[in-house]
Amino acid sequence: MKRQQLLLVGSGIVLVVLLFFFGRTYTPKKEITAASAQAQPPSNGLLQFSDILNDAKKALTPDQNQRLAGLENAVVRGDVNEQKLHVFHQLARFWKDSAKMILPYAYYTAEASKLENSEKSLTFAAQLFVDNLLIEGNPPMQKWLATNAKDLLDRALKLNPDNDSSKIGVGACLMLGNISDNPMQGILSVREIVQKNPNNLYGQLVLGLGGKKSGQFDKAIEHFSIILKKQPNNLESIFQIAECYELKGDKVNAVKWYETGKKFITDQEIRKQIDIRINELK
Repeated sequence: MKRQQLLLVGSGIVLVVLLFFFGRTYTPKKEITAASAQAQPPSNGLLQFSDILNDAKKALTPDQNQRLAGLENAVVRGDVNEQKLHVFHQLARFWKDSAKMILPYAYYTAEASKLENSEKSLTFAAQLFVDNLLIEGNPPMQKWLATNAKDLLDRALKLNPDNDSSKIGVGACLMLGNISDNPMQGILSVREIVQKNPNNLYGQLVLGLGGKKSGQFDKAIEHFSIILKKQPNNLESIFQIAECYELKGDKVNAVKWYETGKKFITDQEIRKQIDIRINELK
């Protein structure tokens, strides 16, 4: 099953670990991004939705492609916003419920939210992109996700400039999305929020991921540790902190945290993958 499909049909502990061990450490030859886009990035380095959409269509059945064509034609024919809004919602439901592919679903949800222009719809759509950004390792895809998310969050912040979650989301885009020449700008904005409210665990997560990406593993560990003090069973933070220890060369603590995460796993195949990682470190 493709990683973008896992994001829609999976849940809880199993999803987190599947993404961590299979989505990050295992890369099928033709499937390296959340959208299962082509392995080679575009020649200009900029991924377009048409690239994602064309590749996603290859996984559809003939009946699904026929239904999709009808919906796409309806968008072109729609001459008022209400008509387009209705079709965008239909397209989003098609990709979510029938095709089970997260990024086309996110894209059409975003298009609908722009027409609705409510804080709720904009932030919901933006979070779909940010959630993928937090687990994406392919630079062209990171940039595409971050660009879309930041556009939606900027629109939401015009409606409510005081929404800390939206500000943290923008910070994540700047830190992790390769869309800024000054990623520190994103770090500073999120850090300001977290300094006022250390219990903002979303902010702590983003700072941890930013620290990990920049190679500041001790700082990343500090942020993930704060989360784990509040949420000892938070598997995302458990495996993130394990990987940070591994990357800094502290195999003892890396094994300790992989063992900790394994306690919460019942799926035997996932436990096997964790054991492989642990044995590699010993």
